[in-house]
Amino acid sequence: MDKRVTTKPVKDIEEVPYRALGSLLNYEQPGKYIVKSTDYNDAFTIPVLTAGKSFILGYTDETDGIYTASKQEPVIIFDDFTTSFHWVEFPFKVKSSAMKILKPNKDVIFSFRFLYHAMKSIKYSPQEHSRQWIQTYSNFRVPFPSYEKQVRIAEKLDAFTILKAELEAELEARASQFTYYREYLFDIDSNSSKIGNVCTSIYSGGTPKSTRSEYYGGQIPWLRTQEVNYTDIEETDVYITDLGFKNSSTKWVPPNSVIVAMYGATAARVAINKIALTTNQACCNLIVDAKKASYRFVFHWLSSEYERLKALSEGAQPNLNIKKIKDYPIPLPSLAIQNEIVDKLDRFYRLTNDFKVGLPAEIAARQKQYEYYRDKLLTFKEKAA
Repeated sequence: MDKRVTTKPVKDIEEVPYRALGSLLNYEQPGKYIVKSTDYNDAFTIPVLTAGKSFILGYTDETDGIYTASKQEPVIIFDDFTTSFHWVEFPFKVKSSAMKILKPNKDVIFSFRFLYHAMKSIKYSPQEHSRQWIQTYSNFRVPFPSYEKQVRIAEKLDAFTILKAELEAELEARASQFTYYREYLFDIDSNSSKIGNVCTSIYSGGTPKSTRSEYYGGQIPWLRTQEVNYTDIEETDVYITDLGFKNSSTKWVPPNSVIVAMYGATAARVAINKIALTTNQACCNLIVDAKKASYRFVFHWLSSEYERLKALSEGAQPNLNIKKIKDYPIPLPSLAIQNEIVDKLDRFYRLTNDFKVGLPAEIAARQKQYEYYRDKLLTFKEKAA
């Protein structure tokens, strides 16, 4: 018997041309589309977008300077500092100038949706706090198969994103249930105190000069307010160097602190840091005294008080300050009752936020599946010019 091992022939990887993103996309500065007021309200109809993780910051009633994207003429909004981006096919306004609006180059025939998926396959993290599109990101090259193949690949990958979107809609409904349950649990008869009375210290951070590249790209996690969004923070978008730390007023924040955003679109939102990190000056960092309060009780309480806390902000941009947060009231039942409330809320919270269980775990699994097939479908050899 012939015991030699035989293998199936490996299919050759197709060779296709590659094109630089800058040759396929035109960009527009967002100047005239920037929202003037950040007095957002869910009763308004025009979404205010950021290219960061939060995407829709809120809704405005401003009717001037609306970018009229649509299903027929979608765009990609691109964060010029972090290189995160989103597909948009509805009218919108934007939060800041730190964004590019990317549109297809009409002189080239290609699938814009295919290009969006191809951009998602690019593995790149900026190592400095500077604008990235013109000098760096636009020069990245992506595979450019035939138009017909681009369409087929985009359709296959979109099937994964549709399923994920359906799961995310269900998760949003669960989040609404959680909000109702949280308000019910906080309807308690107890002594009242102030946030400042249940903390050992409260302080903000600082920002290394953005013009000094040697201050960025290090090993020190540095949190910005746009990342404060009712989550446990285990990593940050930006890291600074020891030199950047020493040459700014930022400070270390110990794990399990409650972080409150003070300025801008995310003002009054809260988060918990699960790692030691530093923050910018727009973060109010609460170091909770474990003898007086559970840090998660403080987190859940301030989360439930978002609208009322935000209403204390001043100026055209929503701005809080450390004194307002220190003086904000908090119910203070016994630690035993606090822990009972926290236990109930945490169990519900995990079902809507923990990526190890329930719907979040299913969404994470679909995302991994999407990424696997995306990388497979976009694997081509570059054809010699």
